[in-house]
Amino acid sequence: MTLSLNQKAAILSIVLLAVGLLAWEAAIPAQKTLEEMTEYERLTGGGAQKAGVPPPSQVLGKAWEQLSNPFYDAGPNDKGIGIQIGYSIYRVLTGYALAALVALPLGFLIGMSPVAYKALNPFIQVLRPISPLAWMPLALFIIQDSEASAIFVIFICSIWPMLINTAFGVAGVRSDWVNVARTHELGALKTAFTVILPAAAPTIITGMRISIGIAWLVIVAAEMLVGGTGIGYYVWNEWNNLDLTSVIFSILMIGVVGMLLDSAFGALQRAVAYAE
Repeated sequence: MTLSLNQKAAILSIVLLAVGLLAWEAAIPAQKTLEEMTEYERLTGGGAQKAGVPPPSQVLGKAWEQLSNPFYDAGPNDKGIGIQIGYSIYRVLTGYALAALVALPLGFLIGMSPVAYKALNPFIQVLRPISPLAWMPLALFIIQDSEASAIFVIFICSIWPMLINTAFGVAGVRSDWVNVARTHELGALKTAFTVILPAAAPTIITGMRISIGIAWLVIVAAEMLVGGTGIGYYVWNEWNNLDLTSVIFSILMIGVVGMLLDSAFGALQRAVAYAE
């Protein structure tokens, strides 16, 4: 039986994962139990729990414990992983949607108007390289609300890839397609929606896909700064508790959620792709 490319890749991924987990497990030294210790080791505190990198078996146990009841709420500093991720996704999607409302129309304007491009390009080039987290102190001072400040940081980091890719995609639409629309006496609005938007859609979705990845990266760091709730706060809180098992588990959850967000936009990107 001949395996397909996807089947071969899946088998290789599973093998690499298994080898990596076994190597990780073997690299962690086993901790002595009280029965295995000498009396001197017991008297000097050898039986006390020592902080160290946990083996994958402990991380899997923590994952089972957390994912079996992900939405429990036992107080401000003790919420389930599902609630923490839910807060983070809400902030990301809110800031991301606001960025899209600004970036997509403005990107269309820049892409269709050389004058607008030359006028706005200096502002874009100055603001784009600024780290999103550099805006956090100013946002906290002006907005005076940690939730809204985190959303603003997501907004400011999401807007640039969408704006630039939209402008690039619109400006790159073949001129003969636009000329055909003019020949058929289509209005500017109808031309934008029936000719320019479908042609530029793959590039626009690419920018949106880049933005969602950046937004998910930034929200973790932002929540570490502002605290309260969210997966970033969860990681920082567990680090303060010296619970490295929970830290590693939460890092893996951040990666899984980021992969799912990227996969959703990847599917959307394939849906709007077309062959000339």
